[in-house]
Amino acid sequence: MSIDARFTRGSTMRHVMVMTATSAVGLTSLFLVDVANLFYISLLGQTELAAAIGFAGTIQFFMISISIGLAIAATATVSKAVGAGKREEARRLAASAITTLVSVLALAALGVWFMRDAALRLLGAEGEALAVASDFLAIVLPSVPLLGIAMVTSGLLRSVGDARRAMYVTLSGGLFGALLDPFFIFDWGFGLGVDGAAIVSVLARVLVAGVGLWFTLRLHDLIGRIDLTSTLGDARVLLAIAGPAVATQLSTPFGNAYLTRVVADFGDEAVAGWAVVGRVTALAFGGIYALSGAVGPILGQNLGAELFPRIRSAYRDALIFCTIYVLVVWAALYLANDTLIRIFGLTGAGQDVMWGFTHFGAGAFIFTGALFVSNAAYNNLGRPTWSTAFNWTRDLLVIPALAFLIAGSLGAAGVVAIQAAAGLLVGLLAAVTAWRFVSSIDPAKPDIRAFPLPSAMVNPFSSGRSAQVTITEASQ
Repeated sequence: MSIDARFTRGSTMRHVMVMTATSAVGLTSLFLVDVANLFYISLLGQTELAAAIGFAGTIQFFMISISIGLAIAATATVSKAVGAGKREEARRLAASAITTLVSVLALAALGVWFMRDAALRLLGAEGEALAVASDFLAIVLPSVPLLGIAMVTSGLLRSVGDARRAMYVTLSGGLFGALLDPFFIFDWGFGLGVDGAAIVSVLARVLVAGVGLWFTLRLHDLIGRIDLTSTLGDARVLLAIAGPAVATQLSTPFGNAYLTRVVADFGDEAVAGWAVVGRVTALAFGGIYALSGAVGPILGQNLGAELFPRIRSAYRDALIFCTIYVLVVWAALYLANDTLIRIFGLTGAGQDVMWGFTHFGAGAFIFTGALFVSNAAYNNLGRPTWSTAFNWTRDLLVIPALAFLIAGSLGAAGVVAIQAAAGLLVGLLAAVTAWRFVSSIDPAKPDIRAFPLPSAMVNPFSSGRSAQVTITEASQ
């Protein structure tokens, strides 16, 4: 049997829903571990510990964003090779992507490891919260390349339409962490507290990297032999996408770090509330985070097969899915406000932050989701710098400007209002611009060919075909 470019036929809405649902299960399981970590730490009864998790999470967000950007490059290039029917091209690019990712992440993690205390102080961490956050990062930062491998292999699996096994990669780590966390954190187990949570995170990353490599190597034979010459040759292609994609992804943790610094002025209670909001956001909107990654291979395969009307259809369906999903989740969070405050033991300013999120911040995620979908379109259709521009407009320009104007007048909840307003303004603009872009794509236009692909992939595409790529019999 063979894996074909399945996204080039059938309902685009069905592809969007299936790919998003399977990806969301895995992502949500990982996010659930972060929520569980924070919940377990909150049971220890020290606000400083919850604040430390919030500060450390902000630093980790930068590293994860680099991983996501590199994974986007791997998914974009490999999915196009699949759509164009070039199996060996896909295998070589996958091997080059893995090699490039590990090298970049190892250097980045090393640099952050040495500068972690200074970075935490910039965020407003001090005293016990600073010390605990620093220790947490000292343990988890060396495992960042493993998390990157898991992200790339999961993306590679989605590139060939194997959404189920892509889900298993992240799901395995989520279940593993959820089971081990209590034993490492509480006194009735190893009693390691926050350090125990960090150790479990490292072990979970070892597992997800191993599972991802097993599926891509042994079941799909999707990763070719690592060759330094090929890697250096492909680096230009990969980094042409990864550079803007990483820059795009880094804007979000920059904006989050800026807002963390704003909320830190209201004390550890507010930072604890902001940490809970961050993790509840990831958990509740896991489907939206998954959507941005799931729609990329759909766009990529149809670009490779030159099925341009299907590109427009997939983008439209992704926006529809995003809107319905957010409205449903917003209603649930609105009703759960008091329960969330009680579960995580939030007090004072932390309650205000949660109220702002459940009452209006969650609803504004419609526009943040639209920005995510637009970014997927830009990254996979040859305009990665556009997504970079929109994201940094939000996080470097709009968020600081709004913080200057309204942060002090709205109290701790103002941080949520700033984030929501910035998402609305930039997300709406990005969505409209991306719609005009995908609507203008025409096979005869040379600009769509400007996408930086290896020469063997660029011309000619076989117009309107559904390319078949034999990968492995175990994939169906």
